[in-house]
Amino acid sequence: MSIRILATSSLVGPYIEHLGLSFPELCIAPFPSPEWTAALTQCGGPRRSALRALTEADLERCPNLKVICTYSVGINHLPVAYCRQRGIRIVNTPGVLTDATADLALTLLLSLTRRVSEGETLVRSGQWKGWATDLLLGTGLSGKTCGILGSGPIGRAFARRAWAIGMTVFFWDREGNQPPVDFGVEIAERLPLDELLPQSDVLSLHCPLTDTTRGLLGRERLALLPRGAFLINTARGGIFDEQAAMDLLDEGRLGGIGLDVFDNEPTLNPGWLAAPRTVLLPHLGSATVETREAMSRLLCLGIEESLRTVGRAASREA
Repeated sequence: MSIRILATSSLVGPYIEHLGLSFPELCIAPFPSPEWTAALTQCGGPRRSALRALTEADLERCPNLKVICTYSVGINHLPVAYCRQRGIRIVNTPGVLTDATADLALTLLLSLTRRVSEGETLVRSGQWKGWATDLLLGTGLSGKTCGILGSGPIGRAFARRAWAIGMTVFFWDREGNQPPVDFGVEIAERLPLDELLPQSDVLSLHCPLTDTTRGLLGRERLALLPRGAFLINTARGGIFDEQAAMDLLDEGRLGGIGLDVFDNEPTLNPGWLAAPRTVLLPHLGSATVETREAMSRLLCLGIEESLRTVGRAASREA
């Protein structure tokens, strides 16, 4: 059986080249593009990044599709129910980006609370006049409370980092009330969302984007956060109401917002570009050489195993 693989880009490290040795009919085409559309009708397994969603209409052009592999942990950009209906396997890259993403969430938090971006801008502007007692005073985190949405590996990893700088940690989970969370150095209580928010000097989002979490934090819930609270999102855009958050920021209700992900990225709500007290990053959560190489290896091994499984099944049916 001839197997074709369509990739949207090259990968960090040598793994896609190794995959090409096993499956010579490997085509790389950017998504979306005319080349992608033309190649999709012939492929047995597309591999793509997580920035733009694949639709059922895309997949209907590929009647022989067997496997979709995504260079991400989240699969909200894929039509999962449709894939199950058609028996299309989904391969993703969980586990290997946990620490890198938790590190970036902490980077956003410290950058906000210590006003790092403002300080660098001041120095680069040439307007810095020297040390002063009241220059760019930030916010200390020791003794504060951190609410974490999602108790998966990344949420627990971020909890360890927040705990290490002296914060008290609480969790919320979309599954509802569950036992307390052991995050490796301590056990933290799970709280209902409307109890967690008023206590959260920092709120960090680490839950997937699902039907349950989409729009989870609307204006009324965001307003439950304490005055001066900091909001961090390295999970997915769409979990909170961006316009409501910007309004609360303008009103001084929120102390700052740090984002690595956005609703409809890479197209941003233009309000973010002028929003005060923000740190905005271009989806860098897993962007270390070590992490991206590990993701590439995991993805290509998953593709190879999945397609070999498909091939064995086809041989048995022949």
